[in-house]
Amino acid sequence: MEFKHKSVLLNETIDGLNIKPDGIYVDGTLGGGGHAYEVCRRLGEKGSIIGIDQDAAAIEAASARLKDFGEKVTIVRSNYCDMKSKLHELGIDKVDGIVLDLGVSSYQLDTAERGFSYREDAPLDMRMDTRQKMTARDIVNDYTEADLYRVIRDYGEDKFAKNIAKHIVQARAVKPVETTAELSEIIRASIPMKFQKKSGHPAKRTFQAIRIELNRELDVLRDSLDDMIDLLNPGGRLCIITFHSLEDRIVKSAFRKNENPCTCPPDFPVCVCGKKSKGSIITKKPILPSEEELEYNSRSKSAKLRIFEHC
Repeated sequence: MEFKHKSVLLNETIDGLNIKPDGIYVDGTLGGGGHAYEVCRRLGEKGSIIGIDQDAAAIEAASARLKDFGEKVTIVRSNYCDMKSKLHELGIDKVDGIVLDLGVSSYQLDTAERGFSYREDAPLDMRMDTRQKMTARDIVNDYTEADLYRVIRDYGEDKFAKNIAKHIVQARAVKPVETTAELSEIIRASIPMKFQKKSGHPAKRTFQAIRIELNRELDVLRDSLDDMIDLLNPGGRLCIITFHSLEDRIVKSAFRKNENPCTCPPDFPVCVCGKKSKGSIITKKPILPSEEELEYNSRSKSAKLRIFEHC
C-alpha cells in the first residue's frame, strides 16, 4: 500500500519553525516527509534536515519524496527519543528547529494488517516499529486485569475501563484474543448501548490506550522534551503537534517548566534556586486547524500545535 498521510497544520508548523536558509532542522516523526519537504524547499545550499522515523514504510516513502533534495537530507531509522545521540553520531551538537507530528499516520491506520484500526479485521499488532517483538496481542492476552484497567483508564480515559478489562479477561479465558475485530466486539459488549450512540465507536479509546502502552508513546515524549529544547540554538524553535489531551498536557507542562524553571517560593523577593529560563513559549494558546483544513482532513480535528523558542 502506498504511504499516504496528510500533514496536519502544515503551513502553521512551517511558519512556526521560522526557517533560516542555512539552518539545521530535525523532523523527529518523518512519516511520509510532508513537513520535511516544505522545510527543504526553504533551505539554501548550506541548509540541511535530519529526518527520524521508526517505521520502515515511512522511511521508504520519505526517501522517495525527498530524493531530489540530495545531500540536504539525512534519514535515520530510530525513535525520536534517541535524537540527541543520533545527531551526535552525525557530528551535530545544535540545531535551529525541531518538529514532531505525534500520533498515528493515515497510512498506519489505513493499512489493515498493521492492526491499528478497530474498523478493519486484522491481527492485533499496533507496533510503530516492526522490529519490536511485543505486540498488542501480548498486552490483551498477558496483562493482568488490574493492568488492563490501568492502561484503559489512564491512556484511554474511558469511564468503562474496569468493565472493559473484566470482559477482556473473561473472553481470553475461553480462547486468546487474536484480532482487532474480536477485541472490538468484546469492548462493544462491555459498554451500555445508550452510551455507544453518543460517543462514537466504542473501541476507539481502548485501541488508543493499548497503542500508547505498547509503543510507550507518553513516556518517550515526556523523557525527550528537555533534551530537544537543549539541542536548539539560540532562536531555535521546537514545534509539536499533539492529537489528544494526554500528549498536549505533557507538552504544555514541559514548555512552562522550561520557560519558568524557578522553584523558589512565590513570596521570595529574588530567585535563589539559580535555575534559568531556557526560552519562551511562542503559542500562549495552541494553534488549531482552520475550518478549511477541517473540511478536507477530518483527522486534523483534535490537532494542537505548540511552539517553544530557545533563548
